[in-house]
Amino acid sequence: MTKPRQPSPSKIEPKRSNRARAVSELLPDVGRAAFRKFGFVQHSVVSRWAEIVGDRYARVSAPESIRFPQGKRAEGVLTLTVAGAHAAMMQHIAPEIMDRVNRFFGYAAVGRVAIRQGEVKRPAPAQPAPELRPVPAELGESLRTIADPELKAVLEALASGVAAERPMRIGKIS
Repeated sequence: MTKPRQPSPSKIEPKRSNRARAVSELLPDVGRAAFRKFGFVQHSVVSRWAEIVGDRYARVSAPESIRFPQGKRAEGVLTLTVAGAHAAMMQHIAPEIMDRVNRFFGYAAVGRVAIRQGEVKRPAPAQPAPELRPVPAELGESLRTIADPELKAVLEALASGVAAERPMRIGKIS
């Protein structure tokens, strides 16, 4: 009599939690998978590059990827795209860039910097902060206590739109 074949460990399905998961719990996984495909553990390295290395270096460089040795999350290779003749300067300040990126991560994530010459795509300029207006009294005290100016502006706009009287059109749409 032969024994039934056991599925290989790679074909065993992961144990399910049998619970509903919040969308906020799932979203980090979606972004994480997309950025890992291109070598980034954290998308904030790309979005906050100017803060990490300073405006002077951010104008002529952009992070392309961080590749780690297999099974590790440290001592990776940060690949930068650098505009034209600035590559020689960036090579000289590579230790400083490694230090700044590692300080950003909080551990020795980068052990080496690889430089590739190419066209640096500049990120779109940041949107100006929304203009703050006094909150109308009829909206109540609830919006006055919100500290985040962007959230406050969005909620004010929503409340104003809801409060605005718009004639309802009933009938045939032509």
